[in-house]
Amino acid sequence: MSSTPVLTVRQRWTGLAVLVLAVTVVALDATVLSLAIPSISETLRPSGTQLLWIGDSYSFVLAGLLVSMGALSDRIGRKKLLLTGAAAFGAASLLAAYAPGPGWLILARALLGVAGATIMPSTLSLIRSLFPDDRERATAIGIWGAAATAGAALGPVVGGVLLEHFWWGSVFLLNIPVLLLLLVLGAWLLPESKDPEPGRWDVLSVGLSMAGVIGVVYAVKEGAAHGVARWDVPVTFLLGAAALTLFVRRQLRLETPLLDVRLFRDRRFTAAVTASLISLVGLSGVIFVVSQYLQLVRGYEPLQAGLAELPAFAGSVAGGLLTARIARRFGARKALTVSLLAMGLAAGALGWLQQDTTYLLLAVSFLITGTAEGVVYTLGADLVLSAAPADKAGAASAVSETAYELGTALGIALVGSVVGSIYAGGLAVPAGASPEVAARAGESLGAAVETANGLSPDVAQPLLASAKDAFVHGMNSAGLLAGVLLVGAGVLAWLLLRGLSAPTAPEPVAVGGPEEPGRAERAEQPQLHA
Repeated sequence: MSSTPVLTVRQRWTGLAVLVLAVTVVALDATVLSLAIPSISETLRPSGTQLLWIGDSYSFVLAGLLVSMGALSDRIGRKKLLLTGAAAFGAASLLAAYAPGPGWLILARALLGVAGATIMPSTLSLIRSLFPDDRERATAIGIWGAAATAGAALGPVVGGVLLEHFWWGSVFLLNIPVLLLLLVLGAWLLPESKDPEPGRWDVLSVGLSMAGVIGVVYAVKEGAAHGVARWDVPVTFLLGAAALTLFVRRQLRLETPLLDVRLFRDRRFTAAVTASLISLVGLSGVIFVVSQYLQLVRGYEPLQAGLAELPAFAGSVAGGLLTARIARRFGARKALTVSLLAMGLAAGALGWLQQDTTYLLLAVSFLITGTAEGVVYTLGADLVLSAAPADKAGAASAVSETAYELGTALGIALVGSVVGSIYAGGLAVPAGASPEVAARAGESLGAAVETANGLSPDVAQPLLASAKDAFVHGMNSAGLLAGVLLVGAGVLAWLLLRGLSAPTAPEPVAVGGPEEPGRAERAEQPQLHA
């Protein structure tokens, strides 16, 4: 058990406010760049592949390191790692804001991922330490989940406001004052907590987990974009899968594993991780593609596009805050399954979106997607925490966050690659265009729009019309794909959680009472999802 001191009610909730600030910054950074993609395309002139890496290198690295950093936080202290990561996040934000080329921006985004990996697991595991009581922790996780999903959904809105007045690098400079506030308040208000007997931090396990996650995700990304016939796709996938297999086998042998893979024997844990992963595939993929659709197809200004995505933000806040009430009334099984099915239907609606479709359809899709994601993410986090021993909260929290970030990365990679592949195959270049123009326009819709600006109207107009049609066709296919994945996740959650939800919740164990220490943390049916 952690040696966290007994805190007053005011200290606990003030500490939660600091953690909410931290998780909002990291979640915001995952999506704030989406509306800046057209501006980055015009300024830095990245290739289609570089554009995808700018979008997902952050989440790839973050996902690859979260388990390692979660275990490290259990060992050196969650507060210490949180504050160290916040300082590093600020430095990487400066590098990203002033990146001179696409390669530098990809590197800066990867460094942001390293720093973010030190922040996210610490926030959720500190909640476990701050709130030993089930009912308080349920409310705290609801607020935390609302902040995480709202941060991701708010990213396009914030990006739109900044891009209306400043250059694309301003979306990174926004982090600096927030992180300075986090460092000051965190050092003052947060208690330190860690595992008193953590064991050693296995460096080989760190390398295997990083190599496995990045290898498999890279193969999925490149396979979706270019097909599996390229030699590097199956080779990278096999190497990544082999690394993950070795990682699992090593964890089963170690006395103090980096990740206790036996946690996946708990069906609640497996259902929560799977639901979080696939739900973020749908959410991040939809935001990444629709942000370009609004600006480049419908002609919205960045701020207008950000406001158009506001229903997702409102829904995610409402979903996160209402999760505890929904789950107590209907049970975890129904709440999680229905939310995933609702997300699937909302994402699948993009399959019928056209250039002139009424905005109402898009607004309803965003609202449903955001609300359902708020429930899935918050409920998933509670299920993960309730299945893990309290002294391994950092590592267990890291699994939940890994699913979140890996889902974000896979969403951008898979959905973005599908759209890019269909776009390139469907683009019809006018006869008067040069091979250089055809090659540039085939990389992405943003590149086609930029290229058309320097062409004569008789070439530019048919090129733009074909590019927009090809992009919308790709977006339709990607929406249907995301919808199928989410519906499948809902069915899987229903099967995994069968027989595990109780109709009523147990009374929380009083802190400091005569019951067994840690019983509240290990309750079979925690308050949030009972």
